[in-house]
Amino acid sequence: MSVLEGKVAVVTGAANGLGRAEAIYLAGQGARVVVSDIGANRDGEGRTMDAAQEVVDEIQAAGGEAVAHCGDVADWDDSKAMIQTALERFGDLHILVNNAGFLRDKTVFGMTEENWDAVIRVHLKGHFCGIRHATEYWRNTSKAKGEPVYGRIISTASEAALFSPIGQPNYAAAKSGIIALTNSAAQACVRYGVTANTIMPRARTRMVAVGDLEAAFAKPEEGFDTFSPDNVTPLVGYLASPDSANVSGNLFIIWGQSVTVVQAPSTEVAYQTEEAWTHAGLADALGKHFAGKQPLEEAFFNKP
Repeated sequence: MSVLEGKVAVVTGAANGLGRAEAIYLAGQGARVVVSDIGANRDGEGRTMDAAQEVVDEIQAAGGEAVAHCGDVADWDDSKAMIQTALERFGDLHILVNNAGFLRDKTVFGMTEENWDAVIRVHLKGHFCGIRHATEYWRNTSKAKGEPVYGRIISTASEAALFSPIGQPNYAAAKSGIIALTNSAAQACVRYGVTANTIMPRARTRMVAVGDLEAAFAKPEEGFDTFSPDNVTPLVGYLASPDSANVSGNLFIIWGQSVTVVQAPSTEVAYQTEEAWTHAGLADALGKHFAGKQPLEEAFFNKP
């Protein structure tokens, strides 16, 4: 029996790239999959429902079960309908993989309000809406049964959340928010049998098909394909499986032949004062700590 036999998964942004690879992989592990993506009527990049249906067709051709869902992950009702599609078509929900997103890169002083709102909306609100509706179902089901359910949330962030690229203040902020959101869900839902983890993948998708990034992530003519999305899918499958029942609230970097468990931020140094801090006292204590250093030298994203 496959490790996910009998489980039902929803994968967002599943018509292309990482989402597509994840949907196909989960189906190959026995899950029945809702392949969710946005329709042409809401997508300036011209994607259609056919793209999601092609993934469904590929899953079915391999002997799996899948259904396409067309909707906007950041729309409250569309997202709710996505979860409802799983319940109506397959009778349950066990796994939610949040993946949908896009880029609108600019420096902070060149960023438009529209580009800020769009990226925060799709990435962060898009993750929230799916998590909100899925966890409501799991919580209600658990309370009705009087026992824990089987629930797995896998969110997709980026190392941009750690390194804060100059040209991606909106994307970095959204991805940082996704980590916090997912960890909050992990704490709220552990009593109901639900785990929630975040991955930060490096993979060749449309979001890196620009400029120097496209060349850096290009598929090699021979040898191991370091940035293939297929290198990410086993971790998604593991986090979706019964084998990870005790893994929740964690952050993983995954790419190529490497997987890294990221430790929670820790303090570097702490200063105490006998009374309330004053400007002079802080200038003395912190001034000594930063003496001789350059701007950003002590910044979190500059540390190895």
